[in-house]
This record gives sequence, C-alpha cells and structure tokens, in this order.
Amino acid sequence: MSVLDLFRLSGRVAIVTGASSGLGVAFAGALAEAGASVVLAARRADRLAEAVASIQAGGGQAVSVTADVSDPDSCAALAVAAMERFGRLDILVNNAGIGSAYPASRETPEQFRSVIDVNLNGAYWMAQACGRHMQPGSSIVNISSVLALTTAGLPQAAYTASKAGLIGLTRDLANQWTGRKGIRVNAIAPGYFPSEMTDQYQPGYLDSLRSRMLIPRMGNPEECAATLVWLCSPAAGYVTGQTIVIDGGFSIT
Repeated sequence: MSVLDLFRLSGRVAIVTGASSGLGVAFAGALAEAGASVVLAARRADRLAEAVASIQAGGGQAVSVTADVSDPDSCAALAVAAMERFGRLDILVNNAGIGSAYPASRETPEQFRSVIDVNLNGAYWMAQACGRHMQPGSSIVNISSVLALTTAGLPQAAYTASKAGLIGLTRDLANQWTGRKGIRVNAIAPGYFPSEMTDQYQPGYLDSLRSRMLIPRMGNPEECAATLVWLCSPAAGYVTGQTIVIDGGFSIT
C-alpha cells in the first residue's frame, strides 16, 4: 500500500453534522472525494439538498437527513438512518455549531444554554449515538475552534466555553473508546474561515485580526477539509485524543 492509499476512504460511511453551509459543506465534499459515502445532516433541508446535489454531480455518493443535534432522540435517529441506508458507520464529524456574542453581564440563561446545547451537548449525543454502531477502525472528529485556545476581542463566553469543552470531551472519549472499542477521537480547532458566522462580523473586524495571523489571510475551506480527511483515514491510524489547530498561527501570537 502506498502512502497516498492511506488517505483513501473507499467503502467507508461518514456522517457530517452542520453540513448545510460553510466548513460542513467542504468537509462532506472532501470525504466524498476521498471515497466515502456521506450522510449530510442539518436542520435546513433545502440547503442540505443543494450540498448533496453538488457532491452527486461530482460523482460522489451522498444523502441528506434533517436532524437537530441538541435533541438526543434526533441524534439516535440520524445514526440509525445511516445504518439503514449504508449498513455501516465509520466516521462522525461533529461540525454543527452556532455562535453568540453577548456581554457576560447581560447574557441570559437561555442564550447561554442554546449554544451549549448545540455545540457541546449535541456533539456528545451524536458521539453516543454513533459510538453504539461503530466498529474498530472508526473515527470521530469534533470541530472545536481557535477561540477555545485564545480570545479575539468579542464577548463570546458561551461559544468559547462550548468549544473548549469539545477539546476536553475529545480527550475523554479517546481515553474511553480507543483502547476498548478501537474508535479514534480527535478534534480540529479552525481559525478564521469563510462561513455564515464570519459573514455576520462587523466590517473591519476580520481585518483587525490579520496582524495576529502569521499567515495573514483567512483560511481556505479545502485546507481545513484536507486535515479532516487525514484524521478520518488510516493515515492517522496512530493519532487519537489530539486537537489539531489550523489557524495560520493566530493562537500563538
């Protein structure tokens, strides 16, 4: 087997949550390009249909399932749907997430909980649901954030807490499942990539952050997706419990 063959995902089945926009679309497309059959999940059925059609137009195999990761029953149903459609489940990408920017003195319990319910709790419910079906050699990748490691001037307590929690969750699930079940669990902490979240920033905000980027630009989605494919593939077969930061050096300045 060649080194490049280690990156191939032929015959594998992946679920990508939050796959209706941004990095989620790039993740699903990259996994399909590497040979995986992909189940795209999110709450917006129309956007999911567009992403699935794009993958199929490129020769990939993909289906969509509407799901709400903050609901454990919805997560369980999503895992079952993947098993019923493809007969196996090898990869979970916990990408679903929402942002917030409320001052800590004014953020309501409902606002804080809504972010934790999707970003952190949802990843746990999905891992639980999929872990029951996964066989040895499977892989879970949690999508954290550079803001779990540093700050960037906005009041984002709920978001940063949820993304930092994902790093701890990653380590613990790796400790529980890699040795006993053969499921590797890792995380990616992206920096600034084009997304619906970055589209909502005030004009000039991203420009103000470039002085902290050793590579002074936003990332390309393909750069993050390539790391995801590696973590999901046999090429990363000796990697578990790790958080891979993809931020152009932002977090070390």
